[in-house]
Order: sequence, then C-alpha cells, then structure tokens
Amino acid sequence: MLLYDAKSPAPRCLRMFLLEKQLRIPAVKVDVMTGENRASKYLAINPAGQTPALRLDDGTVLSEAVAIAEYLEERYPAPSLIGRTAEERAHTRQWWRRVELNVTEFIHNAYHYAEGLTRFTPRIPVVPEGADGLKRVAQDRLRWLDGMFGDGPYLCGERYTAADIWLYVWLDFGNGVNQPFDRSLPKIAPWFERMAGRPSAQASKTLFA
Repeated sequence: MLLYDAKSPAPRCLRMFLLEKQLRIPAVKVDVMTGENRASKYLAINPAGQTPALRLDDGTVLSEAVAIAEYLEERYPAPSLIGRTAEERAHTRQWWRRVELNVTEFIHNAYHYAEGLTRFTPRIPVVPEGADGLKRVAQDRLRWLDGMFGDGPYLCGERYTAADIWLYVWLDFGNGVNQPFDRSLPKIAPWFERMAGRPSAQASKTLFA
C-alpha cells in the first residue's frame, strides 16, 4: 500500500487513526499548498483531486479519509476504532456522521470562503459572503453536539473511536483559522483537552511522507 499524504485536516485525521492503530504505511507527500493535488499527475491517481488517497497492492486507489479508515479497520481490526460488533459500529457511525455533517463540513467550507479564499478561488467555487454564516452554524451545531454528549469520556461513552479523532482534528484546525470553539462547553471543552493529551494528537501533525 502507498498513502498519499498532505498537510491538511483530512489527511491528519487519517494519520491520527493510523497512529492509534500502530500502523505505518509507506507514504508520499502531496503539496496541496501549491496545488499539486490539482495537477494532472495526481489527478491520474485520484480524479477527485483530494487528499488523502490510498493505493492498494492491486493498484486500486481509495479516496475519502472516512472510506480509507473503514477499509483499514476491516483489514486491521485491532485495536478497534470503529467497532467490534454491529451495534458498536452503528453507534460510532452515528456520531461520526453527526460530527461530519453538522460541524466539520461547515468549518471546512467557512475556511475555503474566508481565510483560505485566496488559495481556493482559482480551484473551486467560493462564496465569501457565506463564510460568517457557516462559522455560526458550526458553532451552533457544536453546542448541539455538546448537549447530546453522554457521561462517558468519549463520544461513544467509554469507547474511544474514529468519531473522536475526526472532531478533535477539525476543532484543532479551527482554532488556527479564526474558528475557535467555545471553551465553556461543559462536555466538549474537557474532552478536547483529553484528546490533546493523547500521543497521537501531537504525532499526527507530522506527515508520514
């Protein structure tokens, strides 16, 4: 296998996932800052032009960080970061979807339309007038998520899962791009500090390539 890695939140999510599984996959760096992921050479590998991507031993290429994580969980089930049973997997995916659809996608697009506007204007349709609204939605939905957070230390109670990784990485990214979250949130604020203390949180900042 070969991982196409990059300095971006989605690849960092996958790096943290791999570190927690104690898996190291050979990797190459894709320079998304200069637009290497939009050049013909990379588009021949992943026509979506996104990172990360994973080339399998048979030459098949998987893209989308979530899909890659699901694949690796099936190939390397221990330690489990999605679930050992159908019930555990469903519970993880429930929270994973809540995180992605309600929080991280809004953080992502708000960055495209505001702090990342100069970088992304030549690459994708951008709506700068929508940035402030997207930021407000992300913060509102984070409060909504906090209200559903149970008594356990993690989103899935006692189980640390991929859903925690995805939310942590994107909130950490948001802190650096003018989208800090409300540190008074009673559940997510202490959860974030627990996550930041995991060795994989710091190590995932470094590209595998």
